[in-house]
Amino acid sequence: MRNIDFTPLYRSAIGFDRLFNMMENASPNNSGGYPPYNIEQQDDNHYRITMAVAGFAEEQLDITQQQNTLIVSGTKTADEGVERRFLYQGIADRNFERKFQLADHVNVIGAQMENGLLHIDLEREIPEAMKPRKINIGRSELLESNE
Repeated sequence: MRNIDFTPLYRSAIGFDRLFNMMENASPNNSGGYPPYNIEQQDDNHYRITMAVAGFAEEQLDITQQQNTLIVSGTKTADEGVERRFLYQGIADRNFERKFQLADHVNVIGAQMENGLLHIDLEREIPEAMKPRKINIGRSELLESNE
């Protein structure tokens, strides 16, 4: 099984390392390495998961986000009445389910298929109350009202 080294991303994703740790320790029910995928950071708040899903049509794929878990599954229907005899079968033709743990406030903003690749775009939306705010130095209004 391939291990992905997220170390370079830690330098530019301060406070977001929880997402990378969870992805590194993905649950063992993730079909081994199938289908292969990439995770890229596009900027501070935008990420993209790209999965190689050759042989699957859009209607055979399902993407679900439940709280901090992203679930991508593919279901192939059996070819009824078609008997196939392979001399060699190197192309995987099986169902899959892959789970990704997402950091807090990360949401799926879109998905698209292109040349056998499924692109899932993610965005980190920090609530206004959690964003940094500028504090002016001076007398506190509370102190002024007590005088």
